[in-house]
Amino acid sequence: MVENLLKDAPIAKKRLPKLKRGSASTQLHDSLRKRIIDLELAPGQYLSRAEIAEEYGVSQTPVRDALLKLEEEGLVDTFPQSKTEVSRIDVEQALETQFLRLSVELEVTRRLANAKDPALTVKAHSILAQQNAVSAANDLDTFGKLDRDFHYALYEAAGVAQLYGVVEARSGHIDRLRKLNLPDPGKSASILDCHARILAAIDKGEADTACEVVREHLMGTLATVDAIRERHPSFF
Repeated sequence: MVENLLKDAPIAKKRLPKLKRGSASTQLHDSLRKRIIDLELAPGQYLSRAEIAEEYGVSQTPVRDALLKLEEEGLVDTFPQSKTEVSRIDVEQALETQFLRLSVELEVTRRLANAKDPALTVKAHSILAQQNAVSAANDLDTFGKLDRDFHYALYEAAGVAQLYGVVEARSGHIDRLRKLNLPDPGKSASILDCHARILAAIDKGEADTACEVVREHLMGTLATVDAIRERHPSFF
């Protein structure tokens, strides 16, 4: 299987663009985190500080800082005096994060529905239209980015945009599950349907209905964990 080939492989030797001026460790963290979430860096894959520093054209100090932050988020495992590797997907941690996200998004949705202000969902409607377009083109990478943008737009509309970052920082394990689930037949169509129904209920001021759809939507991936694990056993 592909993941078995990647498991012990070092990071690819391609040279990445140098980081822009600013906090090198923050930019490096964001880049590595995206590569882990996108499964470019697979669960169990060995990470060499020296190779990362060479790839990005930086010293090992920002690499160390970025890896420490990723370790705090549960996305890398460091074995003292031994090695650092991308963490396996932790289903229990994913369940905890899902509980947190569901709690927050139910309140976000209820607040928007009770506001009964169509102007609050204009941005989310625009993102949904873009999602429909990229889904038709089978562009799953852009679809996934727009999915995150859609939810952020709701947090922003509810006046709690900073909470999105709090939830996202804990979402590495569930985000990797979503990445593995997205190509499944009917998954993108299900996401589009839920997004459309959430917005319709919010716009009508139907808070209970909107929250029911949010619950259905956010629990979808975890309902498929067993099938995902069976297809990718070495990722867990």
